Amino acid sequence: MNIAFIGQKGIGMMERGGGIEKHVTEIATRLVKKGHQVTVYARRRYCPTHPLYQGVRLVCLPTIYRKNLEAILHTLFSTLHALTQPYDVIHFHGVGPATLAWIPRLCKPRAKVVVTFHSQDRFHQKWSWIAKTYLHFGEWSAVRFPHACITVSHTLQVLLRQTYHTQVIFIPNGAEVHDGIGVASLSKFGLELDKYILNVGRIVPQKGLHHLIEAYKQLSTNKKLVIVGAPSFSERYFAELKRLAGSYPGILFLGQVVDRPLIELYAHAYVYVQPSESEGLPLTVLEAMSCGTAVLVSDIPENVEAINNTGFTFANRDVPDLVVQLDKLLHHPQEVTAMGERGKEMVKRFFNWDVITDRVEEVYVSLRH
Repeated sequence: MNIAFIGQKGIGMMERGGGIEKHVTEIATRLVKKGHQVTVYARRRYCPTHPLYQGVRLVCLPTIYRKNLEAILHTLFSTLHALTQPYDVIHFHGVGPATLAWIPRLCKPRAKVVVTFHSQDRFHQKWSWIAKTYLHFGEWSAVRFPHACITVSHTLQVLLRQTYHTQVIFIPNGAEVHDGIGVASLSKFGLELDKYILNVGRIVPQKGLHHLIEAYKQLSTNKKLVIVGAPSFSERYFAELKRLAGSYPGILFLGQVVDRPLIELYAHAYVYVQPSESEGLPLTVLEAMSCGTAVLVSDIPENVEAINNTGFTFANRDVPDLVVQLDKLLHHPQEVTAMGERGKEMVKRFFNWDVITDRVEEVYVSLRH
């Protein structure tokens, strides 16, 4: 099949890439290995110099790099370009891009249209009420415009079925299990094995990093708090976090880290903490678990679903409870180690990217018959 992906920033571990970019990278490259032609539409700022990425064709198009315009304008340009191409499947990622899925349904009836519903973006704090209203419309669009809608968590599948009275296909995010991970990068960051608490992701309000920093400052520990990631149209929030951290010893902002150094950071953290207030199915949590690191997550349904009884939880937005749970884990290292191993086995069994790609391919095939 000839398949196009629309809605992501780009492909690969590029600067400021997020969960959708990781999801698209893993599935697109595997579809190529299975013999399909795959095109990923990328925003020009995030395009590599080479027009191919592990066999995936890249189409780099411009946009206006402003919070409310970047994604939707690029999706529009990508969709119009896709109308001129011989695609069998046009696959939109995200509820914002889904609002334009009607265009190929109407103008390219030969192609099958798929949307992946990654998260309820309207609950992200960075958006204005106008943007949140549009993203709410995007949720309706995601289940009404395409031939098939996929969502990455069972929680979202049930919610969409109850809200919009339609069937949605559940195919989760995944992670690649890693063994024998070295420690070469730790010294570069001034870190030691098991001597730090880790968080990775975009630095945006809904990730709840302010809760984590406030809790860490109340702990009595010699372990550092390491925050990896960059702001995404949220520079003011990032500045607030730095003011909150102040000169408090042990809080490190490492910025964007990718590839092997990031895997080493995941693998050798004492515990990974995800204090997010809103998620789809958190890839960073799965990636930490795939490295054998225990995770402590806020008890929102999507996080609880991801850890599948192989991690620890605290009450969402409850800093005192986060302090209590972190303190317990700091004083019970054997329990932390055992839970990390359980999590790794769970990821290997249920969140395998090869199996996930097979299931996405099955959706495409079913639509063509």
